[in-house]
Amino acid sequence: MEYLSDLAAGAGLGNMGTLGTLLVGVLLLLIVVKLFTLPIRLVWNGLIGAAMLWLFNLVAGIFGFTVKITVLKALIAGFFGVVGAAAVILFEFFG
Repeated sequence: MEYLSDLAAGAGLGNMGTLGTLLVGVLLLLIVVKLFTLPIRLVWNGLIGAAMLWLFNLVAGIFGFTVKITVLKALIAGFFGVVGAAAVILFEFFG
């Protein structure tokens, strides 16, 4: 608790007592939660992107056009959604 109080004083919050310590503690908790949720979000988006590309392969395979699904393409499609999937498909088609 004293460490957080010293950290609050070092951050320019001065000696605010319990309120400054509470603010610094909440900020540190938010930063830690954000750092842990980012990799999980990237994995989830990659899985969604791979599923979108797989569905495209399922439908377009009838016409003889398929997209090789890689980790990078799945992450692009997952991160950018339908626009990313369309970009990957167009890149495969014209590239």
